[in-house]
Amino acid sequence: MATATTRGPVPLTVRTSTHEPAHPYNLGGAMISAQRQAYTEKIIPLEAARPLCVDLDGTLVKSDTLAESLLLLVRTNPLQALQAPLWLLEGKAVLKAKVTSQVTLDVEHLPYNTPLLAYLQEQREEGRELYLTTGADRQLATRVAGHLGIFTDVLASDGATNLTGEHKLASLQRRFTRGFDYVGNARPDLPLLAAAGAPMLANPSHATSAQLRKRNIAVTRTFEDRRPLLQSMLKAVRPHQWAKNLLVLVPLILSHSLKLHAVAQVLLAFVCLCLCASASYVINDLLDIEADRRHPKKRFRPFAAGDLAASTGLWLARIFFAGAFAVAYFLPRAFTGWLLLYTAATLAYSLYLKRVVLLDVIILSGLYTLRLLAGAAAAQVRISPWLAGFAVFLFLSLAMVKRFSELQNNRASGQVPSIGRGYTMADVEQLRTFGSASAYAGMVIFALYINSHEIITLYSHAARMWLIVPLMILWISRVWLLAGRGLLDEDPVIFAVTDRTSLLIGSCVALVAFLAL
Repeated sequence: MATATTRGPVPLTVRTSTHEPAHPYNLGGAMISAQRQAYTEKIIPLEAARPLCVDLDGTLVKSDTLAESLLLLVRTNPLQALQAPLWLLEGKAVLKAKVTSQVTLDVEHLPYNTPLLAYLQEQREEGRELYLTTGADRQLATRVAGHLGIFTDVLASDGATNLTGEHKLASLQRRFTRGFDYVGNARPDLPLLAAAGAPMLANPSHATSAQLRKRNIAVTRTFEDRRPLLQSMLKAVRPHQWAKNLLVLVPLILSHSLKLHAVAQVLLAFVCLCLCASASYVINDLLDIEADRRHPKKRFRPFAAGDLAASTGLWLARIFFAGAFAVAYFLPRAFTGWLLLYTAATLAYSLYLKRVVLLDVIILSGLYTLRLLAGAAAAQVRISPWLAGFAVFLFLSLAMVKRFSELQNNRASGQVPSIGRGYTMADVEQLRTFGSASAYAGMVIFALYINSHEIITLYSHAARMWLIVPLMILWISRVWLLAGRGLLDEDPVIFAVTDRTSLLIGSCVALVAFLAL
């Protein structure tokens, strides 16, 4: 929740004189004509008399613009991004200048600190001079200042000097010989906060607050605008998406051979895929920050909203990837191979493939099928070709309905399709055709499986399995019908595990399969 705490400013007393006409009055019987000089006291806050200098990264903006610019460069020009370490060898100011010249960060949709921005606008209206003083490159800082329209001037890194810490302090002291007030958030801001007449904080780190207390530096205002860290981290790893990984259980269940060791192996495989999937979602969100900020729902994701730093996201991804492969050490080598393929596919999808029309949905459906293959490898059971064929067409339909829903929801809200997806509004009906055809192709494969000789060895009453066909046709038809009406969540799997009708149909399918044993 956005809050701002304040301590009253130290007042500066300014006396202005006014001369009144001569006024005779009696004192001790003597008539004295005197000119009395009257003084009127006017109280002016001392902080209003000093310029207010505001940091950008982590302060005015809740995120790190350099990190986001680098991520944007990785997404749009990966080969150019490989030169970043070489630029850094020339100095951080050079790195910032070159990265900023390569990409254009969307300053309009940056996650600004709402209470701080409101305070700055009030100060500007009262006539106070505001300065954007930042370590970010001048090109970017000037664009931010131009968008907000409240700053008197910009002091920033210029490709030669990295304007942070002591460098920034020296620059401000040369510019403002009578002192300045400062708003910062992190350890590099400590020298400036110590030198400021009125030090202020915006979303301060715990280390910064502790250092200020240690130095007995009294903060006059604090502007908080972020969600709790653990809550944001939990949201970033998307535990609700782990439901998709229950697919690893399917090959073992359909093998009709539930051995304790195999069950344990599959459960470990489930953990591996959950960790790996969460790490992939973090990477995907980091690369999609700009697009997410333009989306009516995705703009509340932790990285897009600025509640989590990009550096935190990279650490989360590393930890989760490391955990996934550490657990995979205890599983068959074949499973580790499928896990590596799953990881490579998700990263390739996030970096590039999701922007290739039609290939993106094929990759999405393939990731679902990979879960089945990984589950079979973990349990060391054979996966039926009937199951593989059915899964390919069903999952392709679900991938299609995901893209279809995005376009349909964009049409309903009057928005343009997501940046970089490659689809246009003209593709809506074509996607509906592809997706519906794929769904019913999956139903045909399932019907053929029921009529095959293979099913007789697994089910004593195989004919009862025909009851599943109309149930599945009902479910997939309902999904597409709701999608066409714009009532489907953009993730059909999440819809399936939260929709009561879908859960009821799923229960009926499970009951029929049990009665067919």
